[in-house]
Amino acid sequence: MTIGDPAGYVHGHSEREAVRLSDQACTLEELLHHDTFYPPQSLVLEAGCGVGAQTGILAARSSEARIVSLDLSLSSLSCARASAAAGGWEEVTFARGDLHSFPFRNGSFDHVFICFVLEHLQAPLIALQSLREVLKPGGTLTVIEGDHGSAFFHPESRHASDAILALESLQRYSGGNPRIGRELYPLLTSSGFHDVHVSPRQVYVDDSKPGLVEGFTRQTFTAMVEGVREKVITSGMMPEEDFDRGVRDLYRTSEGGGTFCYTFFKAVAVR
Repeated sequence: MTIGDPAGYVHGHSEREAVRLSDQACTLEELLHHDTFYPPQSLVLEAGCGVGAQTGILAARSSEARIVSLDLSLSSLSCARASAAAGGWEEVTFARGDLHSFPFRNGSFDHVFICFVLEHLQAPLIALQSLREVLKPGGTLTVIEGDHGSAFFHPESRHASDAILALESLQRYSGGNPRIGRELYPLLTSSGFHDVHVSPRQVYVDDSKPGLVEGFTRQTFTAMVEGVREKVITSGMMPEEDFDRGVRDLYRTSEGGGTFCYTFFKAVAVR
């Protein structure tokens, strides 16, 4: 990705990023998906499936639903298909397509699921309007997004806060919105959905939660910040030593006496 390139995915498509996404999905499954379920024989569109990190969870929790998982990236689809073959997700079909120009007829799906995608789009409202069109009347949309402005931690660190803000700036330069979670309700109502319900899903981590210490603070959030190091340094957003100190300070929050807090937002709406 180049700074200012609206088509760029700020986190990149490396093998390490694919692992991070899978770690994130597994760690947060109960928090984000304890209430995700689709009825038998319903047709579900997973819009922007990426490497399939969420696909396996959908397939396991709605084993009798039919799932179509869509993505624009051929490399991501290749990873997702490999995971499907390894996991035996026989009810999942993969397709290549753009969120702004679906290869489906209007009213094709009973439900649509989209997770960690809107934050990377230049025009999320237009994407939501397109998703609404492929839903049947009365069908539901489920959308999950994070909000980097909700990250709080101890010990506090100016360098860590600056590293997070640098990540946010990269995402904004790419046309995305790293704080889109707080905007889900107005986005969904503006795009024509009704019966919109948004629920915050807060992750709080301290020493008593070793699974979250490793799975979220270290392998999900801090790894995400660390993953944009080269782009931050080469763009001149932060001096190398300051960014590295910020990452070290984020890892410090996962050690003895450290705490970390972050909020995701899950919305369900009806066409």
